Amino acid sequence: MKKKMSSLIASLNTWTSSEGFKSFASSLLAILFGLVIGFVMLLFSNSRYAVSGLMALLSGGFAEGMSSMGDVLYLATPIIMTGLSVGFAFKTGLFNIGGSGQYLVGAFTGIYIGATWTFIPDSILWIVALLGSMIAGAIWAFIPGLLKATRNVNEVITAIMMNYIGVYLVNYLIPLSPIYDSTRNQTVPPRSFIPKAGLDKLFPDSGISAAILIAIACVVIVYIVLNKTTFGYELKACGYNSNAGRYAGINEKKCIILSMVIAGALAGLGGGLAHLANTGKYISVVDVLPQDGFDGIAVALLGLSNPGGIFLAGTFIAYLRQGGFYMQKYGYVTEVINIIIATIIYCSAFSAAFKSFITKAKTNGLKFPSKKEKKVAGEEK
Repeated sequence: MKKKMSSLIASLNTWTSSEGFKSFASSLLAILFGLVIGFVMLLFSNSRYAVSGLMALLSGGFAEGMSSMGDVLYLATPIIMTGLSVGFAFKTGLFNIGGSGQYLVGAFTGIYIGATWTFIPDSILWIVALLGSMIAGAIWAFIPGLLKATRNVNEVITAIMMNYIGVYLVNYLIPLSPIYDSTRNQTVPPRSFIPKAGLDKLFPDSGISAAILIAIACVVIVYIVLNKTTFGYELKACGYNSNAGRYAGINEKKCIILSMVIAGALAGLGGGLAHLANTGKYISVVDVLPQDGFDGIAVALLGLSNPGGIFLAGTFIAYLRQGGFYMQKYGYVTEVINIIIATIIYCSAFSAAFKSFITKAKTNGLKFPSKKEKKVAGEEK
């Protein structure tokens, strides 16, 4: 029994010292911190229903059973993709803040191909449209990557500029599209819809489609590329220490460009997955950047740029958005709900700080003491 207890304590110490535990615990602390602040804001907004509103926020993803969960997974799909885009760039030492522009041009390209490329068979049209979305997003990210690699221009500045160029370019092209609709702006033809793959039976009356399966596949692929391939090692080596990468013979310029191109392709694919899922979502002529692109930054921070963490963080953010819808029955207006969710997302930026705190705590002796250590401590006293 004593040996089993000692073994258990040793296992707990090993587990709590692992990077996986630190990452999970730091993200959980960031979420709890955000929820506390959010609850305080609910008290100031409408103290009578603060508890009910918070419970609606936390349980709204299950409010209508599997139907609500299907909507959560639909909302999570583009956020996961833009989160992967930002997280992939983070892992390679770059900051892809241009996810919104890449997402938007990817969405428009996918819709355009699905609407006008009538020579493509219906059975594979949605695949071609999604490939077009990826290529468009990759091209949009290629320019900041090229300028960074060849002229050392900060990718944050160029990516922000490309965001607004993308918005105004899409606004210009939508009315010129052959299927322009003055009400919905850009109509998605049924022949280009992403198939349901049987998920509509598991999640009835929801917006879910095979898009979530594609997002999960992308999570797995990104993880394998970054952690199991020589190519991923080269990308991360240049990101962590460009001088060491050059000394090892790695082509730094190629790595920078390819990192941004892959990140852009992921964001562009996210735009295609969101708008070809047959949920009534359309691109409108408005001078506003898509929120999904900026949510991807928070998701990447909350998931600490780990593909698995990004998937969980993206699903969680989508869950909050679904729950926020049900807060309205307690008198909370949409603006308050958005502020609460934004506060929780904002607190996700502290996940890295919480991880540092946990690491320091462990270093300074926060661990499960063994029986022998307890005995020694008692003798010293």
